[in-house]
Amino acid sequence: MTVQDRPLGHLKVLDLAWVVAGPIVGRVLADHGATVVRVESSRRVETARMMGPFPGGVLDPEKSELFENCNAGKLGLALDLASTEGQDVIRDLVAWCDVVIESFSPGQMARWGLDYDALAQIRPGLVMLSTSLMGQSGPYSSFAGYGNIGAAMSGFQNLLGWPGELPIGPYGPYTDYVAPRFSVLALLAALDQRDRTGEGCWIDVSQAEAGIQFLAPQIVEYGATGRIAGANGNRDPHMAPHGVFPGLGGEDAWVAIAVRDDAEWRRLAGLIGGDALAADDRFLDFAARKANEDALEAIVAAWTAARTPHAVEALLQSEGIPAHVAASSADFVNDPHLLARGHLIRLPHPLMGESVVEGPRFILSETPGRPATCAPTFGRDEQHILADLLGYDSARIAALHQAGVLV
Repeated sequence: MTVQDRPLGHLKVLDLAWVVAGPIVGRVLADHGATVVRVESSRRVETARMMGPFPGGVLDPEKSELFENCNAGKLGLALDLASTEGQDVIRDLVAWCDVVIESFSPGQMARWGLDYDALAQIRPGLVMLSTSLMGQSGPYSSFAGYGNIGAAMSGFQNLLGWPGELPIGPYGPYTDYVAPRFSVLALLAALDQRDRTGEGCWIDVSQAEAGIQFLAPQIVEYGATGRIAGANGNRDPHMAPHGVFPGLGGEDAWVAIAVRDDAEWRRLAGLIGGDALAADDRFLDFAARKANEDALEAIVAAWTAARTPHAVEALLQSEGIPAHVAASSADFVNDPHLLARGHLIRLPHPLMGESVVEGPRFILSETPGRPATCAPTFGRDEQHILADLLGYDSARIAALHQAGVLV
């Protein structure tokens, strides 16, 4: 199946986004056939290229696996967007494309004369998606930051950690990985509307507000009871025991266990301490287990510590008790389920030999997605984009080089 045969094989996308939240949107579109032209600059290197991980641990902006994962399957053009000539190239790309994705600070596109109203004059029916930390309007719209700040602004930092201690927060730039899911859905809906009506639109995605959607239960609870949710470690208000427990095999060996009801507890208690533990008054029902949770967790932890996490997982799952190894990076790479589903894909790379990226986030039965190429090195597809897609002749391309625009 060729790229053109995939569901989005007709779609043309100009990707001006950077770091994670914006580029992931273009990556999803490219996986399913869209022609995505990614514009960046080798002078002002985008953050993801500098974050890695890098082969051998050596920083190289052309070998970042984070960048690879967010940009596989795209075409690449290096361009000075601050120059008048570079902005003219962008306008020509807008005339070519169906969709523009950008993640600059709110107001930057307008300062370049590339705001939605201006671009829609060039390309009637254009769909433009702007993704930023706090959205395009409001008193915090100019607030700068990455997804870790988005996690704080949306309330997650205050929820993760241990009671009475400093908040830990979710790992990494949380909202950078939440917001693209909303963005892709909104973008596809906008394209459907355009196909039916001919009308384009400008989509304004606030990464922090996207994150807030996942805290609806806590927000509703506050509205109903006035209770402010706080950090509670690994404990759950509706399950006990519920946590991550140490296993045999070193300081990184852990297994997660969740007991949903009294019947599951009796089965777990039988495995740990036989009939005596199953009949222990301190743990007979949920209320009793919550009241004695410290003692309960100590008993479970002592039992798991004498067994490997994989052994605990297999035993408890065979008894219908939710349990899973707390996966390491090695577990993830070698997981038989993920391998069977093709979650990790190896792509030829001109500098690294190959890059490893995640597969599509969902699988279509008749037209499964897959990135066609590794992420672009700086300016890799310049000739194809300028000459083939835009129709520039060699003299015009040479003039852009002479002016220092293609960098």
